Amino acid sequence: MSGKKIKGLMERLEGGEMVIGAEGYIFYFERLGYLQAGSWVPRVVLEHPELVRNAYRDFVHNGSDVVLAFTYYATREKTRLVDREDITENLNRQALKMAREVADETGTLMAGNICNTNIYQPDKLERHQEIKAMFKEMITWAVEAGADYIVGETFAHFGEAMLAVEAIKEHGKGLPMVIMMAPFIVATKNNQAITADKVLLTEACKKLKEAGADVIGLNCGRGPSTMMPLMKDIMKACPGPYAAVPVPYRCNEQQPTFFMLTDPKTGEKLFPTDTDVLSCSRADITEFGQQCKQLGINYVGVCCGNRPFYTRSLAESLGRSPKASEFSPDMTKHYVYGTHSKVKKDVADESMDLYHTLGDIE
Repeated sequence: MSGKKIKGLMERLEGGEMVIGAEGYIFYFERLGYLQAGSWVPRVVLEHPELVRNAYRDFVHNGSDVVLAFTYYATREKTRLVDREDITENLNRQALKMAREVADETGTLMAGNICNTNIYQPDKLERHQEIKAMFKEMITWAVEAGADYIVGETFAHFGEAMLAVEAIKEHGKGLPMVIMMAPFIVATKNNQAITADKVLLTEACKKLKEAGADVIGLNCGRGPSTMMPLMKDIMKACPGPYAAVPVPYRCNEQQPTFFMLTDPKTGEKLFPTDTDVLSCSRADITEFGQQCKQLGINYVGVCCGNRPFYTRSLAESLGRSPKASEFSPDMTKHYVYGTHSKVKKDVADESMDLYHTLGDIE
């Protein structure tokens, strides 16, 4: 670990700074062909560690303040699903070790990660014990790896999120925690958003905050346009700091979550492998970042579907210039659309005409 002291998460947030925490590794590596959609077990951490290390670096290069260890879905429940429970500890420790190393070399924060286990049911108390055990070991490994804070994310059930808060308080050695509910549920109660266990989303966030969550908010499931109204309600219900980490897809009122998105051409369901059809533009992510800044949501990121260029757009929307901004688009030197004096105007004019004219020409 480097000896250089950097500001911690809460020091930054309490000082009014915004923190960008890049997420989305599950979809990222599925799109690269190193992770299977369905089970989503991140074996790539062990099988191709150099790719994971480079992904960490790429997101920092594009403006992330945080290296989030790729331990999402690295639970024993997930590894059991593919008959590889034996890799659970090594997978977690490797992801954390690389995240710590990249954070140290780049001067960024490193976060441990726990998440939805997909076995929670309110009345299945024996499962609660299983979940507590999974959280305990993952938090312990994160602490031992030198995590600066813990992210608990993508909880559709309030009860499971509360188990996460309790586990981090018990085993996290005082590390700050960012707790994010997943707004997957589109049904409402009295026209208000609810969790999977039918608790008002605003009340769930309020109780999680009271129980010890340092940062509270939402991640995954919804795009910027359908997540932000829920964030505004949460901000009225409980104190911050707040987190908003949407998926980069154009969800809408009729299809509020990416589970519901359909192909405009075929009507077929897009989740999970064809959601790119309705990807956000970079301008959409810029608008999201600006909204967060205006509202006072100061822990931000992009979830499943994230790419480094989205993180750069988010950083630039906050007035930052990460190293990758050296290569932000500059169309003034494009051979068709360019206005620079060195661009051949005759070629630009001819191309503009030819490339935009439909039908027969002489």
